[in-house]
Parts: sequence; structure tokens; C-alpha cells
Amino acid sequence: MSAEIVSVNVMILDKEYMVSCPPQEKESLEAAARLLNERLRKVRDGGKVLGTERMAVITALNLVYELEQERSRNHATMDTMGDEVRRLARKVSGAVDATSPTS
Repeated sequence: MSAEIVSVNVMILDKEYMVSCPPQEKESLEAAARLLNERLRKVRDGGKVLGTERMAVITALNLVYELEQERSRNHATMDTMGDEVRRLARKVSGAVDATSPTS
């Protein structure tokens, strides 16, 4: 059984690219292309980076750095939530034990 694939046209720095993806990923792909285009334009308009290839590398590096920072924050949040869930579970367990009839 083959998965359905659609072609999506995206514009990045005034150039059109045709990219294939599953239909359910089309909106995410378009959003990613818009974000990439926006970031590339910021780097280009900053005037400090010369050349399209260098702009692409600097932009990719910035995006990956932001992704890693977000992952780190998410891990910290998950750790905190896990600690809180364990604390609440102990509290509930203690309350249930305190109200259980003794045999």
C-alpha cells in the first residue's frame, strides 16, 4: 500500500520550490517554509552575512539552536511535572491509607 503524496510549492527568498509531502503535513510544511523565508530575510537584511549558502547555514544554525533550547526547557518542565505528580500521588496514597478501615 503506497502512501499518498502531494506536491507543495513554497517561496523562499523569491524562488519557488516544489516539495513533496503527505497531505496531512502540507500545512506544517507551508508554515515551516514561511518561517524559513522570514528568518533568511532577517539574516539577509541584516547585511552582515554575504552569500546565499552562508545565509542558509547561519539561519539553519540559529533555528537548530532555538530548537535545542526549547527541548531543554521542555525536559526541565517534564522533570518538574514528574516530581509534582509523584508528590501528589504520595499525598493521595497517604490520604487513602489514613481513611481506609483497618482489618
